[in-house]
Amino acid sequence: MQYPSLSINLRIIENNTRELVQLCCNKGIIPVGITKLVEGSEPIVRAMIFGGIQTIGDTQIQNLMKLKDLPIRKMLLRRPLLSEVEGVVYHADISLHSDRAVLEALSQAAIKANKRHEVIIMHDLGELHEKTFDDSKTEELAELVLMLPGLTFVGIGSHLECYHEVESTTDSGTLPVHQEEHTEWGSYCDLDVIADAGVTGIVLMMPREGTPRFNQLRLGASLIMGEGLNNESIIDISQVPMYLQAEVIEIKEMSSIRLHSIELDTLDNEFYFTDRGARLRALCAIGEQDVDISQLTPVDDGITIVGSSHNCLILDITDATSCYQVGDALSFYLTYNGALQCITSECIHKRYSFA
Repeated sequence: MQYPSLSINLRIIENNTRELVQLCCNKGIIPVGITKLVEGSEPIVRAMIFGGIQTIGDTQIQNLMKLKDLPIRKMLLRRPLLSEVEGVVYHADISLHSDRAVLEALSQAAIKANKRHEVIIMHDLGELHEKTFDDSKTEELAELVLMLPGLTFVGIGSHLECYHEVESTTDSGTLPVHQEEHTEWGSYCDLDVIADAGVTGIVLMMPREGTPRFNQLRLGASLIMGEGLNNESIIDISQVPMYLQAEVIEIKEMSSIRLHSIELDTLDNEFYFTDRGARLRALCAIGEQDVDISQLTPVDDGITIVGSSHNCLILDITDATSCYQVGDALSFYLTYNGALQCITSECIHKRYSFA
């Protein structure tokens, strides 16, 4: 086994996906699997496909390119750069937009490639409690898409979970700004999408009644980490599909004062320690260059994380539930951010299983 290693249980991700896809279908919602956490990992996307996902979304074109051979629709989640519209046409079936110049360039790229590209216009809800919406720009862009060759207008989207993850739906789950003008637009174009971004728990508890309502939901952390809005666990969904393993390279009994006698770590964070006598210290071959240690929790709840250097994790294993030796691998649960750091680190080996 190569360490440090990120172990990913594809069976759990597949089961999570199947459960949430079924819940979405019961509410008349089309789920989109989001892969930005896992950088377009093909094994994880295949697990989502087996679980029932038919559309994958990512914020990076290069991640969608990794999935070019998979029989699944692909969505670019962020507004395309003007310089990359040709790549968007070739590697994505659908993209999100809020700029006229980019839409016009996208139309030309679609014509050149002899393709039709689907477009969602992103509507800025502003601060919902202040009702600062501006409908005119959204309507202008929607009408523009309807006129541009090579493009297909499929709906309107809004980000309801963004910076600080503030919830911004009403009690009924509707968008206040979408209660009038969509009726008029719908008379000449079927609105397939009113896209949401991560409010899983809210939407899945909504009744089917109510118009207009969401009919597309983007699921990322909920499928992969079992987490919904504000990092809250989703009931009946597994929260442990992946964990980090690091090899023990040293075990020694040392004075806690000597062990903790530094004032600053490598990131200039101050430490304050209490003399606990002689303690059993373990060093693991992983450090701050790989992952922020504040994002780790030892699976063995008798182990305490003491600190780290850029390439070494310092642990107190005096009260560990097992007797560890040099060469053993210790396991750690990860937060969303911790998992993201491990996925992107080239120094951490990725291991997939169906255990």
